[in-house]
Amino acid sequence: MTHGRLFIGGRWQAPSDGGSREVENPATEQVIARVAEGGPRDVEHAVAAARVAFPSWSATPVADRVVLLEGWYAELRAVSGQLVATTVAEVGAPVAVAREAHVDLGLAVLRGSLDAAAEVAWEEEVGLSLVLREAAGVAACITPWNYPFYQVLAKLGGALVAGCTVVLKPAELTPLSAYLLVEAAERAGLPAGVLNLVTGAGAVVGEALVTHPDVDVVSFTGSTAVGARITALAAPTVKRVCLELGGKSASVVLDDADLVRAVTSTVEAAMLNSGQTCSAWSRLLVPAPRLAEAEEIAAAVAAGLVLGDPLAESTRLGPVVSAGQRATVAGFVDRAVSAGARIVAGGSAPPRSLGHFHAATVLSDVAPDAEVVREEVFGPVMTIQGHRSDDDAVALANASSYGLHGGVWSADPDRALALARRLRTGQVDLNGAAFNPSAPFGGYGRSGNGRELGRHGIEEFLETKSVQR
Repeated sequence: MTHGRLFIGGRWQAPSDGGSREVENPATEQVIARVAEGGPRDVEHAVAAARVAFPSWSATPVADRVVLLEGWYAELRAVSGQLVATTVAEVGAPVAVAREAHVDLGLAVLRGSLDAAAEVAWEEEVGLSLVLREAAGVAACITPWNYPFYQVLAKLGGALVAGCTVVLKPAELTPLSAYLLVEAAERAGLPAGVLNLVTGAGAVVGEALVTHPDVDVVSFTGSTAVGARITALAAPTVKRVCLELGGKSASVVLDDADLVRAVTSTVEAAMLNSGQTCSAWSRLLVPAPRLAEAEEIAAAVAAGLVLGDPLAESTRLGPVVSAGQRATVAGFVDRAVSAGARIVAGGSAPPRSLGHFHAATVLSDVAPDAEVVREEVFGPVMTIQGHRSDDDAVALANASSYGLHGGVWSADPDRALALARRLRTGQVDLNGAAFNPSAPFGGYGRSGNGRELGRHGIEEFLETKSVQR
């Protein structure tokens, strides 16, 4: 598979320096594609094209923008099978996970953005003033490798409905689904310059976008360290920066909860996408008197997650994305064990001779301030800690500089909600409630700022104007 061009100003063109980059299948360690490697000059051309397209696109009535984007949505649905196969190949996600958590959920997110256009207060009267919501300008959307299709749509849906024009920079490890997504937009007839694609390294293409004076909004999903750097780089041009960063989320099981259901669901959620999920429940907090019982349940669930060929429907645990990521995950486990943690399931030893696989790993006997408890591992690793009361559980859950996600399990819905209100985190699921692709998604603290999805995701790309009359 070769994608040797960039999409700029409505046409496919070679990168300015002719560079390219290999893409690897993390399950087979084989090169499966070669894609264009953009550079600063390509960013200049893409931003210029987006700037030229902005006046017309932002002035297009919202309903007309949505009609065009509905066509894009239909084109994406038509190639959903190809998108699933591409996600399996470039991410290593098991096919069932690629279908449900990557492609179907990504399409649901775009559907939510299109439906939410009618919910935005594009104009409202406030006293003697007419308050207008207008597109912020050119948006740079920089997306990660863990959910490459979903994450792009989480940004582009809101940005394009808002009337912004976009330069998309997907993760260099997983750029293939972005090509399918842009090809679908081209078939749907999005005007030239509304959506531009520049693939390449974050340190080159990403930084050129972030520092560009004609970029008005930067929307980034990725690590907290890179998010902090983006904030600093964007500061001189005082552009808006929206960040969806890391997480170290706690699943809090109260003493009246169904322990088997709560622990089973938490382990499965923590290991989804090989643990490469920013909102993963990577910390399980259970009543201290039932810690041993919870460990036994967690070990059985982790051992039952079928690890292997991502193309097999029975596989539930694929590889992590790269050799470097596997080494990072294994390093966290080894250091945790050296510091006194006990392996309940899994461990750092490679479970297969080929592919970047890491076993589903559960650790107990971890100190509250242990590295593996404090820092995001971004792999199939979770910890179990005991708590002695609701107050103690809240203190442990909130003892994190992250605040992206959380869960609460209780037989009493009112008790669960009361505890959820006390968690310093952007989302909380009560008793395993389903993810809502139209509800605002984002975090507190080191998990970032701003919100994606639905109406709130559109509003991130809008400016507010007051007209007195």
